[in-house]
Amino acid sequence: MKAELLRFDGAKVHDPAIEDWFRKHEGELGSIARQWFERMRRCGDEVRELVHDGCPVACLGDVPFAYVNVFTAHVNVGFFQGAGLPDPARLLEGSGKFMRHVKLRPGVAVESAALTTLIESAYADIKSRLENG
Repeated sequence: MKAELLRFDGAKVHDPAIEDWFRKHEGELGSIARQWFERMRRCGDEVRELVHDGCPVACLGDVPFAYVNVFTAHVNVGFFQGAGLPDPARLLEGSGKFMRHVKLRPGVAVESAALTTLIESAYADIKSRLENG
């Protein structure tokens, strides 16, 4: 039995609300979040975006695959179907049924290649789920 995919109404090619969100989250943490959200945007021509639950979300059409969020001392790069993603670098945290995230902290080295691979894998996973049912 396959689980239904989460879907969001209102995703746009470039949602102005995302830029408003980044303006409210300036500084080092906001810069980290922007860097990784920009990477999500580059996954493919079908990437859409919106603000959901107070944070920027990247979607394939109307299906979310990743998000960023700023907290007091860290940034989360999260994945809506993260529990099923390969994670050989063991970056993912969380114990939910589906979602996982990577915590990024200023001054702490990031395994950029591994995180980029997670973002690309999340996009490819959602694309495959949509194309293959």
